[in-house]
Amino acid sequence: MNAKAGDTMSKAPSADEQASAPHAADRHDLIRVHGARENNLKDVSIEIPKRRLTVFTGVSGSGKSSLVFDTIAAESQRLINETYSSFVQGFMPTLARPEVDVLEGLTTAIIVDQQRLGADPRSTVGTATDANAMLRILFSRLGEPHIGPPSAYAFNVPSVRASGAITVERGSKKTEKATFERTGGMCPGCEGRGTVSDIDLTRLYDDTKSLAEGALTIPGYTPGGWNYRLYSESGLVDQDKPIRKYTKKELADFLHHEPVRMKIAGINMTYEGLIPRIQKSFLAKDKEGMQPHIRAFVERAVTFTTCPECEGTRLSEGARASKIERISIADACAMQISDLAAWVRGLDEPSAAPLLTALQLTLDSFVEIGLGYLSLDRPSGTLSGGEAQRVKMIRHLGSSLTDVTYVFDEPTIGLHPHDIRRMNDLLLQLRDKGNTVLVVEHKPEAIAIADHVVDLGPGAGTAGGTVCFEGTVDGLRGADTVTGRHLDDRAAVKESVRKPTGALKIRGASTHNLRDVDVDIPLGVLTVITGVAGSGKSSLVHGSIPAGEEVVSVDQAAIRGSRRSNPATYTGLLDPIRKAFAKANGVKPALFSANSEGACPTCNGAGVIYTDLGMMAGVSSTCEDCEGKRFQPSVLGYLLGGRDISEVLAMPVTEAAEFFASGEAHTPAAQRILARLADVGLGYLSLGQPLTTLSGGERQRLKLATHMADKGGVYVLDEPTTGLHLADVEQLLGLLDRLVDSGKSVIVVEHHQAVMAHADWIIDLGPGAGHDGGKIVFEGTPADLVATRSTLTGEHLAEYVGA
Repeated sequence: MNAKAGDTMSKAPSADEQASAPHAADRHDLIRVHGARENNLKDVSIEIPKRRLTVFTGVSGSGKSSLVFDTIAAESQRLINETYSSFVQGFMPTLARPEVDVLEGLTTAIIVDQQRLGADPRSTVGTATDANAMLRILFSRLGEPHIGPPSAYAFNVPSVRASGAITVERGSKKTEKATFERTGGMCPGCEGRGTVSDIDLTRLYDDTKSLAEGALTIPGYTPGGWNYRLYSESGLVDQDKPIRKYTKKELADFLHHEPVRMKIAGINMTYEGLIPRIQKSFLAKDKEGMQPHIRAFVERAVTFTTCPECEGTRLSEGARASKIERISIADACAMQISDLAAWVRGLDEPSAAPLLTALQLTLDSFVEIGLGYLSLDRPSGTLSGGEAQRVKMIRHLGSSLTDVTYVFDEPTIGLHPHDIRRMNDLLLQLRDKGNTVLVVEHKPEAIAIADHVVDLGPGAGTAGGTVCFEGTVDGLRGADTVTGRHLDDRAAVKESVRKPTGALKIRGASTHNLRDVDVDIPLGVLTVITGVAGSGKSSLVHGSIPAGEEVVSVDQAAIRGSRRSNPATYTGLLDPIRKAFAKANGVKPALFSANSEGACPTCNGAGVIYTDLGMMAGVSSTCEDCEGKRFQPSVLGYLLGGRDISEVLAMPVTEAAEFFASGEAHTPAAQRILARLADVGLGYLSLGQPLTTLSGGERQRLKLATHMADKGGVYVLDEPTTGLHLADVEQLLGLLDRLVDSGKSVIVVEHHQAVMAHADWIIDLGPGAGHDGGKIVFEGTPADLVATRSTLTGEHLAEYVGA
């Protein structure tokens, strides 16, 4: 009996077998996603290997960002936020749980996206990284003459002097000081901004009129409004006298009066002079965040000039006078970072050795990542999306963290093929430290280094949202997916090119790093301006070709819009749609706006209700009254062509184009805008999709669609392939050809070899970046560039076309 039982019992594992078996804790080597339904994802289930580099590909709008950012990274961040106390959570962004059944194996996610860095005038490349803080400590230790602690070299810290009884506690001792001083490095003239503003008074008011006659010409200061009554009914100035006839005292009270509480029109209000009021309400804000009409007013009324006190360095006289080996902190911040790294390397001071080593590593990281051409005093708001993303990477390259998930959104944006290889090396470095690296990418050179590839599609919008392929790069090449078929696409150089109809002559261009450049940009053809990152392409195009009536400039600046903004409101498409509905039903057009009279009263036309739970994370839920349709039930009773307004806004562009083409809904004005949206490859977008959910590439093409109606003869495009899938680049080239064939001149700043190969004329800047660039190194046809291979661009283009 015992023998029988012994036969059926399993053998206990030996000590050797136990040693070779994986530990239970080491088995969690996958991130498992089951049933993801965020945005257009259709119940997606995948497994992503940890400590590997996974690239997510697919056409624009296929669901890559929805899976990586809105599901995996969002849930990781939400779970981390929940570990903080309720008090701390009250100050953090509220994140709703993504639409997904199961998410397992998540690690801490660090998102390195393309969102621009803050455009505050006091935010620079140096302040956005640790470089500026380390430089300040260095100068406070070694600077001669010594002027104070690190804050004395900070242009964000003002000097403060106070007198009176100030109690200072040190342990059990209490001492009273009669005065208190803190030395800051801020220039008192410009308050650390580097520029001073001067207001053109003729843009604020018409001095031939009195206030009663409506003299003020400032947006928001309409006669009868509170802003206007503040001055007209204050009693400090005569509202019936033309402004040019004011006495000196009246003019001073009107323009420069200190804030004072007083009764105006029976209400207690604060009266202050017009100029300080304008400075607080308009000039203290980020210009890019203003509404278009207010931004236009500020551009007309305000001139910004370099501060005469600090000569644009933002620093006080003392901070500029303190030097290390004849270099002040202002000089150091103005240097090209690659030169600054060399200067720091030459400092030999044992007392500051650890600090110099840390600073050296940070500056070398800039050079490694291809940003050695920047300077630390460069305003962070002027960086492109790709540059901003790489500056954020600097923080993580020297990090001691391992086993975290790094999420990148097209890190190769704005990079020349030469620089893409360096970026690939950095991504592999992060992986080799034991991190999981997730990258959303379109460039074949970046896809090639992946350990694992996830291809989403097959189409965009409602036609996407499924996983078409999972596996290796070689497996993707053989897969019958859009990405697989186009992965090895190589454009051929044009055999015959168009003849120019004229030339745009640029003489002595010296913006930023340009070295007195003279160049003739041919008109009537497709011209591509290329060169390594930082070689001076944008400086040449935006600094020498001013946008005006003849020039339409489509740059990479983000579209400003709230969650209420959508393609229909942004392009002006909603106006003809509202009018068509109003005409068909004999009612007011305002009823068909979710931001006006037709809005659902419960959610105010947002479609969702945001519930703030005090100290806990807030939640958003679909409005139960309108079921997310955003309109009042009575408005949804009005039909056009058998559809209500919410059904029309839910249509994709292609379906809406058919709907407005004939029958009762025939609306030529709407058709024209829809045709332009389809032309730029946005046929899959819903008319009412919030702008906040669009990718960077979709936003830029949306801008291009709105500008295609402009009358300008010259189109300037800044990297229009941003965010475009390999298959979509062909459609973009077709669009550029149509623009040129219709008589336009198209100038494109671009790194994509397919666009270079398709150009009629190439202007290559270089040979390097920063002060190693700024010169024209080649002008001619793509075929000539490939034949001579005289520049970095020529070598990479020749390799691309297989010459």
